[in-house]
Amino acid sequence: MKHVLKLLIIGLFIMAMLSGCGKEEKVPDKEGKLQVVTTYSILYDIVKNIGGDRIDIHSLAPIGSNPHEYDPLPLDIQKTTDADVVFYNGLNLEAGNSWFEKLIETAGKSEKDGSVFRLSKGVEPKHLTSKGHEGEEDPHAWLDIRNGIQYAKNARDALVQADPENAGFYKKNAQEYIAKLEKLHEEAVADFNQISKEKRFLVTSEGAFKYFCAAYGFEAGYIWEINSENQGTPQQVKKLVDLIKSRDLSSLFVETSVDPRSMEMVAKETDIPIGGTLFTDSLGKPGEKGDSYIKMMESNITVILDNLEGK
Repeated sequence: MKHVLKLLIIGLFIMAMLSGCGKEEKVPDKEGKLQVVTTYSILYDIVKNIGGDRIDIHSLAPIGSNPHEYDPLPLDIQKTTDADVVFYNGLNLEAGNSWFEKLIETAGKSEKDGSVFRLSKGVEPKHLTSKGHEGEEDPHAWLDIRNGIQYAKNARDALVQADPENAGFYKKNAQEYIAKLEKLHEEAVADFNQISKEKRFLVTSEGAFKYFCAAYGFEAGYIWEINSENQGTPQQVKKLVDLIKSRDLSSLFVETSVDPRSMEMVAKETDIPIGGTLFTDSLGKPGEKGDSYIKMMESNITVILDNLEGK
């Protein structure tokens, strides 16, 4: 009932906004910038690096929030309605409560009319296996930097399509940004090769690191598989504790976007410390560690190396 009431309020807001506009066409902002919306902060940063000062960009799910299940605010509805381009991750990320599907429908946008773009296009998906989610796509593709490169290429192509007058600008920015990501990926491969194979076991709260583990030669362990399911149940904790006891493990990890108490329980049961905090679904706050896609990946790489290398 609460969700229905919220949708009704948002609907009334949109009706009022549209009635105030009458039949006039949308007036561009004073600087004539391309109006862009992304569903969460990591996409925001990737697109911003390519769009630079030629775009005016807004992220829907704020830093630190859960993009799996988000309730758009009236400002989000207005920004999406006014946007020239809307970027989303796909791969089941924005599927919770169908919030993104309802948002773009309300805003009058669609992939068919060229105003909505899936940044994970071209990524080979990995799939979930937990009960109730069998066969669903795992959304966390950006944790493999090679997929981040694919996101950047897709953002470049979409911006060029939407704003061909600035095509050269977007292509140059993308080339420079992709070169940085390629270098980071190559360094990560070389660094992780320093860790013996038997110690490349990455244990986190959410099972968000499938793409990362496949890219950098790790095995993944986790309490729950995806943030949209029940988190930290006694059964989930026991299953992970039993798995850990059969392994030679030196450190556990917790993520910035989840409650650490479940992993603290695992640490207590196994007598293995939590070695550090990793970024998954969100950047860090501006001015803090991990406040860009490159910086969050650099931080993850460093934290894992510091806790697993040579231990």
